[in-house]
Amino acid sequence: MPRITEPKLISGNANRPLAEAMARRMSIYTGHSIDLVSGRVEQFADQEIFVEVYDNVRGEDMFIIQPTSNPANDNLMELLIITDALRRSSARSITAVIPYFGYARQDRRTKARTPISAKLVANLITQAGVERVLTVDLHAAQIQGFFDIPVDNLYASPVFALDIEHHFNGRREDLMIVSPDVGGVARARELAKRIDRPLAIVDKRREKPGEVAEMTVIGDVSGKTCIIVDDIVDSAGTLCKAAEVLVENGAREVHAYITHGVMSGPAVERVQKSVMKSLVITDTIAAREEVKKADNIRVVPMAPLLAQALLNISRGTSVSSLFDHETLAPIYDGLFARN
Repeated sequence: MPRITEPKLISGNANRPLAEAMARRMSIYTGHSIDLVSGRVEQFADQEIFVEVYDNVRGEDMFIIQPTSNPANDNLMELLIITDALRRSSARSITAVIPYFGYARQDRRTKARTPISAKLVANLITQAGVERVLTVDLHAAQIQGFFDIPVDNLYASPVFALDIEHHFNGRREDLMIVSPDVGGVARARELAKRIDRPLAIVDKRREKPGEVAEMTVIGDVSGKTCIIVDDIVDSAGTLCKAAEVLVENGAREVHAYITHGVMSGPAVERVQKSVMKSLVITDTIAAREEVKKADNIRVVPMAPLLAQALLNISRGTSVSSLFDHETLAPIYDGLFARN
């Protein structure tokens, strides 16, 4: 028999709205109130981070909700210091829920005398006392191997598939899934398979980092409603350029479904001025006000999926079962109609 425990949640400052939404969802699923553990996470005048946990956590299974998004270093340190505070308070187990795993793009050495920062971050998290990590759409799957503890990597594609079924109802035959580069083909193919639609690829060549020299579309997108699928949208320059190339190649409409909306610098302005009809992101990263106000950017919630995953972990049941349409659809029932 799996051990039934009552999970307790604590949040850093990176994405408290997501943590609160997860707590509400878990309350609905369990039938009784689950609140965030009270405490304070703040900075001193010299930017040192201080954590104090007010509630008793001795012998408890603790889940820290803290994406390491911008400011990445502050949010990472919050995660590490909260972990230390819980470990020294005799928590039975500590799971780090990191919806967006910062530094994931530094997963290998690209040239001589460069670090593998994702591995360093994995070491820091493990040494701090975290015993399990739950994340969403790791930029590189091999990062799971950087940890010597269990890592559950959830995927946004099942949620995106449900959203596409709702918002493109009656137009499915015209849809084509597009990978914005060769490296993202596996992710795009997985979504294409879920909704049974064809796949195209935008092959991009860079002269130097951050600058795309040339883009070529592999596949016939003429007359199609194209959906670009990726894990991260940062400055949105490459995304908007890919949308333009697809339209130039005959695409009727271009939409994008991207898990992590980093949205740095001029990203929102670029998206608003682009040929894309819509950009759909998740709330793994807390959306800034300008993102919320953008008329062609929409945010889908990950709290229902993450809350169920936490309950499954605490009950010792399967997390991978949440990848199935039959399991996930009831969790999101009615949500997309309101979104």
